[in-house]
Amino acid sequence: MDTFVTVGQIALGLGALFAVARAVKGPAIVDRIVAVDLILLLLAAGAGAEAARSGSEVYSAIAIVVALITFAGTVLVARFVEWRDVE
Repeated sequence: MDTFVTVGQIALGLGALFAVARAVKGPAIVDRIVAVDLILLLLAAGAGAEAARSGSEVYSAIAIVVALITFAGTVLVARFVEWRDVE
């Protein structure tokens, strides 16, 4: 199982690198917001994978907290972008 988790974490890391490139290069603010959201969700997924490997409850809690903060931040930024476009 450790091999599969390691391969999964490498794939998550590569995805995060591509998301960082999109966040830096993104022509619009919405592209950058989506990229940062993806990076944070990949971080939560990595913590979940580490929780599966180690069996530690700490990583599960970290994954849940990061996912909830990411969701709340995405909703707030989406409302801001919508408000900015209206006025």
